[in-house]
Amino acid sequence: MGFPSHEGRSGALGEVHARPHPLVGSPRVLVQLSFMTEGGATVDHAVLCELARRLGVAAPERQARHYAMKWGNGSLRWERHTEFSTYLFEGPLAASGRPQEEQPFGNGFSPPGTVISGIRLEIRKWTANSERKLLAGFDPTSLCYSLVENGKAAIVTDFRQDGDGLTHILVLDKGLTPARTGALSQRLIDIETYRTLAMLGLPLALSLSGRVRRIEDRLAVITREMKVAETRDSQTLLADLTELAAELEADAASSLYRFGASRAYDGIVRERLDALDETPVPGYDTWAGFLQRRVAPAMRTCRSVEERQANLSRKLTRATTLLRTWVDVEVERQNRDVLASMNNRARLQLRLQQTVEGLSVAAVSYYVVGLIGYLAKGFLAFDHVVPPEVVTAASVPVAVLLVWWGVRRVRRSHSEPGKPAGE
Repeated sequence: MGFPSHEGRSGALGEVHARPHPLVGSPRVLVQLSFMTEGGATVDHAVLCELARRLGVAAPERQARHYAMKWGNGSLRWERHTEFSTYLFEGPLAASGRPQEEQPFGNGFSPPGTVISGIRLEIRKWTANSERKLLAGFDPTSLCYSLVENGKAAIVTDFRQDGDGLTHILVLDKGLTPARTGALSQRLIDIETYRTLAMLGLPLALSLSGRVRRIEDRLAVITREMKVAETRDSQTLLADLTELAAELEADAASSLYRFGASRAYDGIVRERLDALDETPVPGYDTWAGFLQRRVAPAMRTCRSVEERQANLSRKLTRATTLLRTWVDVEVERQNRDVLASMNNRARLQLRLQQTVEGLSVAAVSYYVVGLIGYLAKGFLAFDHVVPPEVVTAASVPVAVLLVWWGVRRVRRSHSEPGKPAGE
C-alpha cells in the first residue's frame, strides 16, 4: 500500500512459515540426521554447497536457516537450530522396506559435525496382516503403540537403534491426508530429536553431583571449625571458603547453558506429546507414558543438581559473610591493641620529655648562674661592696624561673605550630 515497513516485519511474518510440514503420502520413508554444529554455520553451508553442486542447483545463502532441494523422487530439507542442524530426506518406500533410491547420506556426504540423533520413520498403509507382521520387528520390552488422529493412524516405536544407528518409527496410515501425515511425521521426529538433546544434561549432572557433594561435605567441616572459637583460624577458613566458592561458581557457569537447554528441549517434547493426543492400545505403552517414566527422572536429576548448586552458593555466601565479620572484629581488636600500645608509648615519651625538660632547666640554670658568678667576680675591680657570692646566690632563683619560663614558651610554640609564639 506504499507505507514504510518496519525492518523486522518480514522476519516476523515469515517465521510462522519457516518450518512447513511436508506433504507426505504412503508408503514413504523419512530419514533425519541431526548434527551438533560445533564448527558453526560455515561448515553447514559448505556441506549444502557441495550437495547443491552435485545436483546442479543453486546453493543457499550464507545467512539462510532453511533450505530444500529435490533429490530424485524425494526431497532433502535442511534446518539450522541453535546448537545443531538437521538433514531430513523424504522419499518413496519399496515393498521390501528399503528406500527405492540412494539416500543423500551415502558416499560423498561430509557430516558438518558429530551425530546426535538419527531417525528412520516409515509410513505404511494399515492392514490387519501388516500390523502383526510389522509389530514383530520391534523389541517387545520397550514397544510403544498407540492410536492418534482420532484413530486414523497408529504410531509404533521401541526407541531402539537399528544396524545403521537409527531409531525406527512406524506410522500405520488408515486414511490420513498428506498434510496430516506430514504434520504427524514432523511431530514424531521432533519428539525423538529433542528427547535425545534433553538427555545431554544427564551425564553432566551425574559428573557434577559428586563435586557438589564434596563441596557440601567440606562446607560442613568448615562451619564446624568456625564454631570452635579457641582453635578457629579465620584467615585459613576464609581462604578455604573462597576456594570452594570459586570452584562451585566455575561448575555452575559451565553447566548453565546445558541445563537450560535440557529444560527447553524437555518442554518441547512434552508439548509434542500433548499434541499427539494418544489413545492407548490395550497391552502396550503409549509414547507419553514410556517417556514420562524414562526421561522425567533424568530431568529431575538435572534440576536437582542445579538447585543444589544454587543453594550451596547461598550457603557459601552466608558462611563467608559470617567469617568476614569475625575477621573484621579481630582486626578491630588488633587495631585497638595497637592504639592502646601507641598511647602507652606516647605517655612514656611525655614523661621522659618532662624529665628531660626538668634536667635541662637545671643544667641551663647552672650555666647561667655560673656566668653571673663570673660577672660578679669581675666587678670586684671596680671596688663594689657586694660580695660575688651574694650576687651568685641571689641570681639562682631568678635564673631558674627565667629558664623554666623560656622552656615552657618554647614547648607551647612547638605544640601550637599555627599560633605565633608571642600570643
